[in-house]
Amino acid sequence: MRITVFSTKPYDRHFLNAASDGAGHRLTYLEARLSPETCDLAAGSDAVCAFVNDDIDADVLERLAAKGIRLLVLRAAGFNNVDLEAAKRSGITIGRVPAYSPHAVAEHAVALILTLNRKTHRAYNRVREGNFSLDGLLGFDLAGKTVGVVGTGKIGEVMCRIMSGFGCRVIAYDVQENPNCLAMGVTYVPVEELLSSSDIISLHCPLTPATQHLINEASLQRMKRGVMLINTSRGAVIDTQAVLMGLKDGIIGSLGLDVYEEEDDLFFEDLSGRFIDDDVFARLLTFPNVLITGHQAFFTHEAMTNIAETTIANVTSFEQTGQVVHEVSTEKIAR
Repeated sequence: MRITVFSTKPYDRHFLNAASDGAGHRLTYLEARLSPETCDLAAGSDAVCAFVNDDIDADVLERLAAKGIRLLVLRAAGFNNVDLEAAKRSGITIGRVPAYSPHAVAEHAVALILTLNRKTHRAYNRVREGNFSLDGLLGFDLAGKTVGVVGTGKIGEVMCRIMSGFGCRVIAYDVQENPNCLAMGVTYVPVEELLSSSDIISLHCPLTPATQHLINEASLQRMKRGVMLINTSRGAVIDTQAVLMGLKDGIIGSLGLDVYEEEDDLFFEDLSGRFIDDDVFARLLTFPNVLITGHQAFFTHEAMTNIAETTIANVTSFEQTGQVVHEVSTEKIAR
C-alpha cells in the first residue's frame, strides 16, 4: 500500500523502514503535521499514518475520504485527537498501537519522581559549577509513602509494580479494577480518597470527557499539602491554570510533566532559537519544583520498534483482509 506518514522525524523513518522491509508498502514521509491545510499532501495514497498531535477532525477525515483513503493508522495508543464518528461516516478505518511498551512510560514516570524528590537535576548543575552545597537538595524516603495511581491499564499496572518494589503503599483508582494489581496488593479506592491520601499521585488514564481536567481547582483542595503530582498520560487531564495556583499556594510540592495540554505548538520541535509564546508554559518553567520533559516517556528503542511493527501490521492486515489488527471505533469503545 502507498502510505503517507505525517509528523515524522528521522527516528520515525528509521524504525518504520525497518518494520516495513519486505512488506511491499511504499512510505512517503512528511515532517508536516496532518491538518486541514496539509491533508492534500496525502493525494494518491491508500493510507495515512498520523501521530498524537495531528489534527484528525471531521474536516480532515472527509477530505481524506474524498481522495479515496480508507485507512488511517495511529503511531500511538491514544486516539483523543480523532473524531471517531466522522471516521465512521467517512468510511475510514482507524488503527492504533494499543500497547507498545508500558515499561517505557512507567519507568519515565518513576524517573520524574526520583529526580524531583532527590533534586538530581539541580545537583548535577551545581557540581559542574563547583558547588557541592547540599542546601535545598533535601528529599525523602520513598519507602512507606502512599502512591496513588490513577488508571491501572498496562502502564498503570507496571507503575504499581515498580512503586511497590520501592516499599510504597500503593492505592489506585480506575473504573475497572485490574486483577493483576489486586494480586500484588494494590488497594482500589474512590478517587476522592486517593487524592486526599496520596503523597505522590501519578496519572496514567486516557483522555476522555470524564478525565478531562480531572485535576482541577476542586480536586487540588482535596490533596495533601506538598503532594507530588506526575502526569505522563495526556496533558488535558490536568487543568494547568489550576495547577499553577496549586504550586503558588504550596498544595503541590513538586510537579513532573511529560505532557502539556497546549503542547501541539511546542513539543517534538527544536524551539531553542525562538521565543515561546505561551505564558502559562513559561510560568511553569519559573518554578524550581517543576520538571517538564517534552513527551518523551514513550521514547525507548523497544517502544519505537513495537510502534513501527504494530503500525505496519495494521496496514498489512487491512490490505489483506480489509480489517486492521487493532481497530478503534465508536462501537469498540462502547463495548
